[in-house]
Amino acid sequence: MPARLRLGCQGWNYPAWVGPFYPVGTRPVDFLSRYARAFDTVEVDSTFYAIPPESSVRGWAHRVHDGFRFSLKLPQEITHQRRFIDTAPLEAEFFARVRLLGEKLGSILVQLGPDFSPVERDALVAFLARRPGDLDLAVEFRQREWMTPDTLAMLRDHAVALCLSDARWIPRKWMLAACERPTADHTYVRWMGPDRSITDYSRVQFDRTQELTAWAEALPAILERVRVAYGYVNNHFSGHSPANVRTLQAALGQRVVDPSSLDDQIALL
Repeated sequence: MPARLRLGCQGWNYPAWVGPFYPVGTRPVDFLSRYARAFDTVEVDSTFYAIPPESSVRGWAHRVHDGFRFSLKLPQEITHQRRFIDTAPLEAEFFARVRLLGEKLGSILVQLGPDFSPVERDALVAFLARRPGDLDLAVEFRQREWMTPDTLAMLRDHAVALCLSDARWIPRKWMLAACERPTADHTYVRWMGPDRSITDYSRVQFDRTQELTAWAEALPAILERVRVAYGYVNNHFSGHSPANVRTLQAALGQRVVDPSSLDDQIALL
């Protein structure tokens, strides 16, 4: 089967999107179902703070179509607080819970803290060794010291993807080299943006066209080497992530859904 490129946003529950993306009058309970009409994947940030209740996971799955995929962050209690030490029971609970998504489960993002250094490599390796081998997993490193051939070898040994990001701690030359030989049969890309002070998520405030164009040129080559690629844009990338996703979709020849058409679909419900 040809590789799939799934593009979406980091989250969907943003009231500021009502008007510029969600039709005026859309209730928060309907945000996800409207979102899924425009994009076929989303990154769930709330799981970073706590393992979600069973009712929430089943509710997410119920609100989207069969082709949709959720990627979820591993809880911070595992990654940041306990730092993979004595976390096996928590991991088992989390993986069992997200499996309730069934075929709608995408990838698990293991986001390491900026203070998690290669000194703690053994704890990370132990986690990778015991994680379920049938689930897609991606690791996001936030220290430049991890950017070594040994790190790629570690990920490759466990068939875990390296999370690619526009962050300053990942040298562009090193990242491009890593793309030439992926560490897993899937990949994971995050567009975070340099300005964390953005608080208005209703509109694009910075022109990131150049960066998005460069990624659109690079992604086809990456797709030739993997089964599926997940890519997610943060609101801080330029102010309004749905617009950035549509820009990427258009540049890559994907179907682009005009937000104004979502209102027509609501009328048909």
